[in-house]
Amino acid sequence: MKMPAASVANAYANAAKMFDETSKATGLDSKMQGPSFSSVLEKTVESLSKTGEKSDNNLAAMTQGKADIIDVVTAVAETELTVQALVSVRDRVITAYQEVLRMPI
Repeated sequence: MKMPAASVANAYANAAKMFDETSKATGLDSKMQGPSFSSVLEKTVESLSKTGEKSDNNLAAMTQGKADIIDVVTAVAETELTVQALVSVRDRVITAYQEVLRMPI
């Protein structure tokens, strides 16, 4: 299960850029803010990619008789949880964006 991390990260990069520009415009110190949304998202996508590769490698090793089925199931379950978490974050970001669009000016 390989996903292009760059394409997923780019989908959210524009929204993260808006947040970064807003914080710069307000004059807030970046040291007080913590990590940016884009860096957290990028780390999460990289983690997803690594867990997907791990499960692929375990599956290939199992087919060659070098890995146990429990290791494969564990790796696949870990990948599934990571995907579910990323999808949940995506859904919440989209919901928040839609709420912002509905706000009266």
